[in-house]
Amino acid sequence: MSIIAENVSKVYGTQYALKNVSFSIGEGEIVGLLGPNGAGKSTLMKIITCFIPPTSGNVTVYGNSIFDNTLEIRRNIGYLPEQNPLYTDMYIREFLRFIAGVHKLDNINKRVEEIIETTGLTPEANKKIGQLSKGYRQRVGLAQALIHDPKILILDEPTTGLDPNQLTEIRSLIREVGKTKIVILSTHIMQEVEAVCSRAIIINHGQIVADKPTEQLHTMRINRYHVEFDNDVQVSKLKQVQGVKQLNQLSPTKFVIDANENTDIRKTLFDWAVANNLAILTIQKDEQSLETIFQELTK
Repeated sequence: MSIIAENVSKVYGTQYALKNVSFSIGEGEIVGLLGPNGAGKSTLMKIITCFIPPTSGNVTVYGNSIFDNTLEIRRNIGYLPEQNPLYTDMYIREFLRFIAGVHKLDNINKRVEEIIETTGLTPEANKKIGQLSKGYRQRVGLAQALIHDPKILILDEPTTGLDPNQLTEIRSLIREVGKTKIVILSTHIMQEVEAVCSRAIIINHGQIVADKPTEQLHTMRINRYHVEFDNDVQVSKLKQVQGVKQLNQLSPTKFVIDANENTDIRKTLFDWAVANNLAILTIQKDEQSLETIFQELTK
């Protein structure tokens, strides 16, 4: 694996920003780093990029420890922050040549033309950055993050404020880049992860609460039913129905029931109601969205 985090913790005073976080990421993975505000996403990114040290634990990037080889790690990372810092009075080529010079690249003009083509900036390449739309400014931000051909690309909320067409274009560009690099995409939007990422790591209160391939996120849905009976129900008996995992009583006759995973308890509930001289007036199974899953994991 190319990035390995081992029991990483960060403490500010008595408060844990991260607590015993461990994971590994390999080449060709686009990983969505999700969590509510204050969950620890930014702290984790700052540790990976050697901006701040952890209180305990370690991160190695392509075999280099963040404590020993910070310059080598930084050379391998491209970063696009949420507030894309661009010199709006500079022309696109002028700005990218400046960034290439900071990285001390050889054959700067050739590399600038390559990255302009890669990021789809060619139609606007003769404009000043201040004349560009939000979508093209994001492309310039990606170009400066990629110009030194890093092995790792870290993106912080890269599609904020884009219209649907721009959103599709930037997502497509990220997927293309992710074929040969590690991409870590920080966001709190579940659809973003589903559309772009191959894997999701969800952080809450400084701890990883889920780490799954994106196609498996749907399996985390809670099996939930809303049920109304025609008469008062003995809660103790209802709790004993096979497959019932958790019970939330809304009224003497209305309940929200969480069932065991992959168990459809509707027939079992109907049979139980008949055996107890009850009738079910309504029963509805929840179709949970990915946002609901996120809320359940991070509330």
